[in-house]
Amino acid sequence: MESKRQQKFAGVLQEELAQVFQREGAAFLPNTLVTITRVRVSPDLAVAKVYLSFLNTNNTTLSINTVNAHSGEIRYKLGSRIRHQVRVVPELTFFVDDTNEYVERMDHLFDKIAKEPRQKDEDSE
Repeated sequence: MESKRQQKFAGVLQEELAQVFQREGAAFLPNTLVTITRVRVSPDLAVAKVYLSFLNTNNTTLSINTVNAHSGEIRYKLGSRIRHQVRVVPELTFFVDDTNEYVERMDHLFDKIAKEPRQKDEDSE
């Protein structure tokens, strides 16, 4: 359970990182739209887990590895944006948010189940 302080700080990080990716993300991920879906912050606010979703990319593993390779640069740019609001800029770790893929897989399964012929209950007759 996150405290209000963690949630508020995570919101600030999410907004500012979105601006960083929007303005300067094309330098290391050309033609790819990066969406920050969730940020989780440790209780001491020193570590942030950032969950990303990618559009217009064929290989999300390559994209997340590229973002993690540039994490120091992203952290520096984030620090220049929030330096007056925080004491320490958190260490950033990026992960792929596969929620959309999970939802699509579940929708596909439900569609498959709905198309199967229904068996009549012998007990109800």
